[in-house]
Amino acid sequence: MYCLVVFAWVLAQEGAVSQFPKLLIEGPPEFASIRTRLESMEPERFADIARLLGVTEAGLPIQVILANENSNFARSVSSWIAGFAVGESNLVVVFPTRSPSYPSRTFDDVVRHEIAHVLIRRASGGEPVPRWFNEGLSMVVERQRRFADQTQLLYQLMSGSRTSLDQIDRLFSGGQNDQTRGYALAGAFVHDLLERYGADSGAEILMRVRRGAAFNDAVRETTGATLGAMEAEFWKRQRIWTRWVPIIGSSTTLWLAVTFLALLAIYRRRRRNREIEERWEKEDDAGPTPP
Repeated sequence: MYCLVVFAWVLAQEGAVSQFPKLLIEGPPEFASIRTRLESMEPERFADIARLLGVTEAGLPIQVILANENSNFARSVSSWIAGFAVGESNLVVVFPTRSPSYPSRTFDDVVRHEIAHVLIRRASGGEPVPRWFNEGLSMVVERQRRFADQTQLLYQLMSGSRTSLDQIDRLFSGGQNDQTRGYALAGAFVHDLLERYGADSGAEILMRVRRGAAFNDAVRETTGATLGAMEAEFWKRQRIWTRWVPIIGSSTTLWLAVTFLALLAIYRRRRRNREIEERWEKEDDAGPTPP
């Protein structure tokens, strides 16, 4: 009987998660088609984020505002920002006319990333977590790690010195280049944490924070390691050559190399043909060679 009750509870939880988060989409008439597309998406399109974060209660709907460049929202943030979230207000604001920049690649990426921020706040019970953890975890649950994440991390390792987690937090208050570096390092650190300590370790850390633990204590209780030790180990493993090997050997790099060589061959061929045509034109202008 007990097993049946537990099984029913599990099914109920899975069913509840599949039905949220519920989104309330708002926007001007110019974004009517985008609004319709978002409203037509199945709830499961975003429910995976809730599951990865350990959120099992529907809570209030998340308001998603599609904002144009004439809105107060647009004037309140920098032009390169494609979206932001206000977790305590269950609010997500996205700018459909802005081109997403790293770490997002598409408009849907932006929406998922910002919804993740709202759900992280719910998972932590509204208790604060460091910005680097919030952003890095949003990247991890938003999508699979991509080739662009590897190359961006490699670039940041080559172009900058070792950066502490506190310094990464401050990067998110800087300009676009600082924020890009912050995303690359935060995403890599949280991805490394979840790989080493389990895919559910992020959700467990948030659960402990919700129950009253300080963030550093929640990390230690979840992983058995202090945050300082984890940070030192992370940087010890970040050797440039270890990042080059998977990138150079990837199919994407091979495809890019082949494409580059093909374009280079086409360019050289056209340049040679142009030189031959110019020589013929000069010979025609000079007239026939006298006997």
